Amino acid sequence: MFGYRVPAPNEALLISGGKARGDGGLPFRIVVGHGAFVVPVIRKASFLTLAMREAEVDEQCVSQQGISLQVSAVIAFKVGSDPASIAAAGQRFLANQDQMDELTGQIFAGHLRSIVGSMTVEAIIRERQTLAENILTASKVEMGHLGLTVDSLQIKSIGDLRSGYIDALSAPQRAAVNQAAKIAEAEANRASAEAEQESARRQAEYARQTAVARAEYQAEIDQAQQVAAQAGPLSAAKAQQAVLEEQAKVAVRNAELREAQLVAEVLKPAEAEASRVRIAAQAAAEATRLSAGAAAAEGRIALEQAVIAQLPELVRGAAEGLRGANVTVLNGAEGLNEAVASIAGQGATVLRSVLGSLNSMSPIPVEASGASDRPTETAARR
Repeated sequence: MFGYRVPAPNEALLISGGKARGDGGLPFRIVVGHGAFVVPVIRKASFLTLAMREAEVDEQCVSQQGISLQVSAVIAFKVGSDPASIAAAGQRFLANQDQMDELTGQIFAGHLRSIVGSMTVEAIIRERQTLAENILTASKVEMGHLGLTVDSLQIKSIGDLRSGYIDALSAPQRAAVNQAAKIAEAEANRASAEAEQESARRQAEYARQTAVARAEYQAEIDQAQQVAAQAGPLSAAKAQQAVLEEQAKVAVRNAELREAQLVAEVLKPAEAEASRVRIAAQAAAEATRLSAGAAAAEGRIALEQAVIAQLPELVRGAAEGLRGANVTVLNGAEGLNEAVASIAGQGATVLRSVLGSLNSMSPIPVEASGASDRPTETAARR
């Protein structure tokens, strides 16, 4: 039965057994980044870690001056990602991969002792990076043979096993630092004292200026009070006069307002009422006059109508009188017509006389009488 094996992202699959041969005659085939079929029993699948690993070194070394030192370091390494490195690491560590940490520590411990022995304590302390680079350079070839690559080497600590050498080396520096610190402290104290003195001087100057300003301000207040005391009565009189003037203005204004109020509330309504009464009286008088004239005109018209109505009877009577009278008419029928016309004319004259008498008695103007003559004449002609 076939099995499909897939390595983890940080692993390499090594297939061995049977005729499984890799490139270069390796005893196994390397698979990275994908899976592969593995025939059980005939072939064997193993996994080699490609993850980052750490090894610690805490080694006692002797410097170039013969000073014993305790140096601690940490190495970060891993199996190389190329097939040759994977094959080399697989051949050496596939059965027990924890040996990579132990063997790497031993390799770096040897190179550390060698490099430290070629350097002075002062150089080791001042140039830790140089020490680390030298150790990496010295171990690179050997680590490559094992299929391992080193990412970093960090020197953690350097001690002199309590010999006091490092402390002695640092004593001048400490003394210089202490002296500089004392000098700095003295300078700081001096600067502080000067600052305090300057602050005190400024405070005194501020107090003096404040006192002067207060004195000047008090003098101005006193002078103002004196002026106010001297000008008090005059100012009071002026103020009283101003108050009286304002009161007088207010009284005048109130009187004007009261007058306007009386005009608006009393005089204007009274004038309006008087005008209304006057107009009403004139209207009543005119109505009375027109009513009287209308009545007189109505009576005169009625009388005229009565007279006009009697006029034919008067003419007819006159004509009847001519009929029974012993009158000689010289020109025949024409003379008779002239006589009748004369009688009608006399009737019209009588009518005008009557109407004239009526006009002299009536209040209607003469023009009305003249107007009434026309219907009289018309009636006479009729």
